[in-house]
Amino acid sequence: MARQPSTRQLIDWDRRYLWHPFTQMQEWGQEDPLIIERGKGSYLIDTEGKKYLDGTSSIWVNLHGHRHPILNRAIKKQLDKIAHSTFLGLSNPPAIELARELIRIAPNGLTRVFYSDNGSTAVEIALKMAVQYWQQRHPKAGPKNTFLHLKLAYHGDTIGAVSVGNIALFHSRFTPLLFPTVEAEPPHCYRCPLKLTYPSCRMACLDPIEHILKSRHRDLAGFIIEPLMQAAAGMIPQPAGYLKRIRELCAKYHVLLITDEVATGFGRTGKMFACEHEGVTPDLMALSKGLTGGYMPLAATLTTDEIYQGFLGTYDEFKTFFHGHSFTGNPLGCALALANLDIFKTEKTLARLQPKIKLLTRLLQPFQQLSQVGDIRQSGFMAGIELVQDQITKEPYPLSIKAGHRVAAIARSKGLILRPIGNVLVLIPPLSTTAEELKKMVEILTESIETLHID
Repeated sequence: MARQPSTRQLIDWDRRYLWHPFTQMQEWGQEDPLIIERGKGSYLIDTEGKKYLDGTSSIWVNLHGHRHPILNRAIKKQLDKIAHSTFLGLSNPPAIELARELIRIAPNGLTRVFYSDNGSTAVEIALKMAVQYWQQRHPKAGPKNTFLHLKLAYHGDTIGAVSVGNIALFHSRFTPLLFPTVEAEPPHCYRCPLKLTYPSCRMACLDPIEHILKSRHRDLAGFIIEPLMQAAAGMIPQPAGYLKRIRELCAKYHVLLITDEVATGFGRTGKMFACEHEGVTPDLMALSKGLTGGYMPLAATLTTDEIYQGFLGTYDEFKTFFHGHSFTGNPLGCALALANLDIFKTEKTLARLQPKIKLLTRLLQPFQQLSQVGDIRQSGFMAGIELVQDQITKEPYPLSIKAGHRVAAIARSKGLILRPIGNVLVLIPPLSTTAEELKKMVEILTESIETLHID
């Protein structure tokens, strides 16, 4: 039996052969990377045996903890049958059963499931479906070949998803590759672009959106939005009633509503889907991340019967949706997703989550007393703490200072894994996190923020 490589050997190989995402590799080579070997529950364990609380749910995917026995059994059971077969011209039981379950729990009116493998592809599919739907179902409605989205939006890193995004640091250099879109200001209440205050503003940020929909509806195939919380933008929550009003405006001006629930789906906001908080059914909904409980890549785009009917016709009409992936409907992923949804039922995940959401709210309140904290933002079990140089003026720390990174580094040394977004510290624990583990996460986070002193 071959000897397992040492941590030092793994670090050397990592530096020699790998290129990590969203990582300045010059800096990476100057630090000893943390190499995670195992996990259990809310903890990650490195190659040296040190335990860390998983404060990011391994980038927002883990729901029920690492090495959950039900998920482990599900993947082993499916492996004894088949790992993968094509979904082009064939089907498989896990994919069929999962589609039925997804439609059962989805907002009322969504009736069809199209599989892919990650959040970006789920979004790309929704965009392409929207454009082709208008061409085939309502060709006289207008060209309808572009999209409205919010500024600061992040919907993934493939070209279509980037086109409807607006995070300059990630996207600006790829502008020549992108298709044109229409942008609107988001409801960023802490840094309101209209210099107004909620709720006296009466959500005035919706007025420009209605103007765009009214004047550009013949061009717009859809309006894509992350419901309730713009996650990668820095955990920016939307005020109550905002999403419902967007739904009403899209219906009024005949523009499809596309909700990106990649980050907000599967309990993160306290309900299975964020849309449920305001009784909204989108025309298209993108899902991924927590779909398999954090075990495997799998994504789904859900849509209505109205949109589905627009793609039906004889073979030679070529109304087919010509899009697919090699691993579409992967049986292993679908079997895991079925087990994931079963855990929600058997362990009453959402009901048990509610007191922990309230506990998180209480635990976050003292952050307001820290001079380094400007704003605390929360939606369910998703939270963002924005670091600022000056609470009164809201002056941010220069990105070159790497304030968020500094705090995350201290937190790691204390046993908590975080992944900040610039100056925003993001805390998204697994839904299964216990009250004591949650308290420990916030305690470490508090201590780590208090060490931040920059002249």
